[in-house]
Amino acid sequence: MTEQVLWTENTIGAKKLNSSLMGKSEIERVREFHRSFPQYKETPLVSLPNLAKLLGVRGIYIKDESQRFGLNAFKVLGGSYAMARYIAGVLGLDIADLPYERLISEKVRNQIGEVTFFTATDGNHGRGVAWSANKLRQKSVVYMPMGSASHRLEKILNEGAVATIENMNYDDVVRLASKEAQKAKNGVLVQDTAWKGYEEIPAWIMQGYGTMAIEADEQLQNENEAPTHIFIQAGVGSLAGAVQGYFASAYGEKCPMTAIVEPHAANCHYLSALKGSYQVVDGNLRTLMAGLACGEPSIISWEILKEWVDIFISCPDWVAARGMRMSAAPLRGDTSIVSGESGAVGLGLLSTIMQRSDANLAALRDALRLNDDSVVLLFSTEGDTDPQMYRDIVWNGYCSG
Repeated sequence: MTEQVLWTENTIGAKKLNSSLMGKSEIERVREFHRSFPQYKETPLVSLPNLAKLLGVRGIYIKDESQRFGLNAFKVLGGSYAMARYIAGVLGLDIADLPYERLISEKVRNQIGEVTFFTATDGNHGRGVAWSANKLRQKSVVYMPMGSASHRLEKILNEGAVATIENMNYDDVVRLASKEAQKAKNGVLVQDTAWKGYEEIPAWIMQGYGTMAIEADEQLQNENEAPTHIFIQAGVGSLAGAVQGYFASAYGEKCPMTAIVEPHAANCHYLSALKGSYQVVDGNLRTLMAGLACGEPSIISWEILKEWVDIFISCPDWVAARGMRMSAAPLRGDTSIVSGESGAVGLGLLSTIMQRSDANLAALRDALRLNDDSVVLLFSTEGDTDPQMYRDIVWNGYCSG
């Protein structure tokens, strides 16, 4: 029997903006920092008008992050900004006074000395940290959880990092990275999740992700559109909190209806919403959506998500596989997108909700108020970061449902 989509409405939040962390003026500053990079180019916002017509909505727009800085994923936005904010703090500078060319200069390196940046990752965040450390001519150490793809490890090693795959799950390698950073001389943990006592750098990482959100917002405005719905995937929740926080700040009472999407094996946000309090998922967290295999919500992002998100959704792996195939082989006239396992789940879910007719999905469709006036914004957060897995799914039909 095919695994089903699970969902719950949010009964916790009152939709009050509880932080200026993702305020529009702050994110404009973040984007100006990213614009100073010679690698910077706004990633495409892809419209799928023919699919929208087929599914019965007014518009479907996908932010394609496979083209971000040549790294095939959005994560570098967060790591690079957090590392720059750390260095700015050491130097006593405002981030506006530390553009890319100055940041990577020999003068700055001499001023801050030799730093080792530590992190844990399934691949994309670690590669972004390693890439940024390489540009800074600093060291990086990256720990990966069991089951991580060897191709992702290779990409991190190619950036000059010390990187290993450990025999433990994601949340445990986060603890390992934190412990090793504390032991190292001039060690700095650059982790995209927050816990009590470790909040500043994760907050900067979330702000870094805001560049993607503000780009998408302005690109939609250029199309004379505003999103009525956002589907955003969650691992620890930092990406989701960044997107939700930005749109809540920018739109206020007119904030789009938001659905958080997670895999069944690591659905900590769904369970937290279902039970009305912060929940943790233990175990090996094994899922096709490796980038979302996180069992402990970031305490910073959870404060935003529990306040603003409308629906929390837990998905089986076949939903992500469906989205990957639809992205790769679109309807005639629509644009093809190379979308990886964690990047395509939003599209797979939207199509499942609109095309499958069981009572559970019909109720979800009604709860989301999806109709022919809906404009849905999705984020394809990665390309084929694991090429073999991508081919197994898209070419060979792995994980059908």
